[in-house]
This record gives sequence, structure tokens and C-alpha cells, in this order.
Amino acid sequence: MVIGVIGENCSGKSTLANALKKTIGAEIFTGKDYLRMAKSESAAERAFRAKLQDALVGAHIVYVISEAEHVKLLPDGAIRILVQADIETIKTRFKNRMHGNLPPPVEQMLLRKHGMFDDGLYDYRFDGVSGDCAALCAAIRDRLSC
Repeated sequence: MVIGVIGENCSGKSTLANALKKTIGAEIFTGKDYLRMAKSESAAERAFRAKLQDALVGAHIVYVISEAEHVKLLPDGAIRILVQADIETIKTRFKNRMHGNLPPPVEQMLLRKHGMFDDGLYDYRFDGVSGDCAALCAAIRDRLSC
């Protein structure tokens, strides 16, 4: 199965993806990781699309997405999870990643992108601040075993 974990920077996507990996034994791809699959970007994208299509009935893949253009790579039939966090949490987490510094241009970028995925169609919406990873992972594991 292919599971798209979609959300803004520092919303909790990686935490959820790692929990899914442990729960269902999934391989994780993030952003443009797929570019390593071929020498050209177009060939790599084709190879990745084929790998995702094969995974719909094979090995589990979790694709962590924080850029809108990557959502289109998810095949029909993929499970889509939106991971959300409030803007203050996102800014604090990003600041921690940047060793305590959040430059104004970065803060403006975070504000501009906040809510960019909210209007999409998702199988699950997950609170990346206080959501229960174990419960969501169990629900997905149960869904995959049906």
C-alpha cells in the first residue's frame, strides 16, 4: 500500500511516518528522495511513479510530502493523511531545527504556506501536536489487513 503523509514543514509528518514504518514495515520516501532512482529527473519520476503503482498491491511505502507539486505523484488508491499543526507550533519547531534562530524571511515563508493543504481530500486528518500516532497506525494496519 502507498500512504501519503502530507503537511507543512514541522507539522509532525516524520514522526507519523516513522511510527507507520514500525507498525506496518513500510519503506519511507521524503520529498525528492526519488531522484536517486535515475540520472534524469524525468526518468526518476517515471521510476518512482511505477514503484508507487506497484506498491498499491505490494510492499508498503510511506511518501512524506511537504510540497504541493509532490501530491500529484500519489497514485489513485493511495491512503492520504493530512498532518496539521498550528502556526505557532510550526514556527517553534522550525526555530529549534535552526538552532534557536528563525530569520524573518523563513517565518514569512512559513506563514505564507500555512494551510496550503487544508482543502485537499484525505482519508485521515491527523493532529501533529496532540494526535495519537499509535491509534492512527493501528487503524491503518487494520485497514491494510482487510
